[in-house]
Amino acid sequence: MSELTTVARPYAKAAFDYALENSAVEKWQEMLFFSAEVAKNEAVGELLSGSLAATKLADLFINICGEQVDDKIQNFIKVLAENGRLAALPAILALFNELKATYDKEVDVDVTSAAELSAKQQEELGASLEKRLARKVKLHCNVDPSLVAGLVIKAGDTVIDGSVKSKLGRLSDALQA
Repeated sequence: MSELTTVARPYAKAAFDYALENSAVEKWQEMLFFSAEVAKNEAVGELLSGSLAATKLADLFINICGEQVDDKIQNFIKVLAENGRLAALPAILALFNELKATYDKEVDVDVTSAAELSAKQQEELGASLEKRLARKVKLHCNVDPSLVAGLVIKAGDTVIDGSVKSKLGRLSDALQA
C-alpha cells in the first residue's frame, strides 16, 4: 500500500491544488470519489491490468463515468491512463481527502472507551480535543470492554492512551524489570 500511496501522492496534490485554485474542491472530491469507485469495480480492474492502449483505456474509463465527471477530470483521467496509474485512483482520493481535511483544519479522531460515552461526554471530549489539537474534530467512538476503564484516543499520528489496561501493562513491565 505504501508504494501505491507514493505513486498517488503527486497526483492527489496536483488535483487538490488545481481544485483549490478554481474553488472546486467539493466538486473534485465528488468526481474523484465516483472515479475511484469505478476503478475499484472488479470488471474495470481487469481492464486496468490488461494490455489496452492508454488512449482506449482512458476513453473507456471516461465513458463508464459518463456525466459524473467534467472535462477537467477527464483530462486528469487521461494523464493517469497515459502513465498507467488509473488503479491508483482510490489512493489518490484518500490523499485528496487528507489534503482537504488539513486545509479545512479538520481531524478525524478515533476514541475507544471501555463503556459507551454519553452525548455530553462526547461533546466535552470533542471540545477539549479541539482546543488541544487546534482543529475541528470529528469523533468516531468505539467500545472495547478489554480496556477495563479509560480511553484510547487516536488523532493522526497522535495517540493518547489513558486506559487502565495499558497502565496495568506498564506496571507489570516495571515490576518484572
